[in-house]
Amino acid sequence: MRIWSLDPRVLDRVGLVACWRETLLAQAVLAGRTRGYTQHPQLERFREAPDPLAAVGAYLTGLADEADARGYRFDRARIDRPGPTGAGTSGAGTSGGDTDRPVPRLTVTTGQLALERAHLAAKLALRAPDDLARLGAHARAHPLFDVVDGPVASWERAPMPEDART
Repeated sequence: MRIWSLDPRVLDRVGLVACWRETLLAQAVLAGRTRGYTQHPQLERFREAPDPLAAVGAYLTGLADEADARGYRFDRARIDRPGPTGAGTSGAGTSGGDTDRPVPRLTVTTGQLALERAHLAAKLALRAPDDLARLGAHARAHPLFDVVDGPVASWERAPMPEDART
């Protein structure tokens, strides 16, 4: 399971679709609808949110927004608690149409973004070299995340590529 901290705009088609599918699985786990993957480390950041289902819903909304921009059709009805479209990942507004429930913000560290950028670059070099340019030299975070200085997240299990160590 890879739920990218990176901005969905930098993902290739395969990465965006896989992230959508895997985040829907994460949503099912957080909602208690499945017995598998309950201890998966990628879920820790959502579990730490004040409202885990709203956080994962806002994350999924960001993926669906990018899919719309590319002309793909992701079924938004599958999002249990969607964030607002467009602004849903900017932290502004509320989730699920409930004006009393703000969209929860999550944090991601610069070290985590660097690792994920290097990890995605390695994947793109193999499966979609033309998409490497979209990735750029610096990692951008999914708009749900506030970026803070720090090391790779404690829950991360991927090996750190050499170019993420600097």
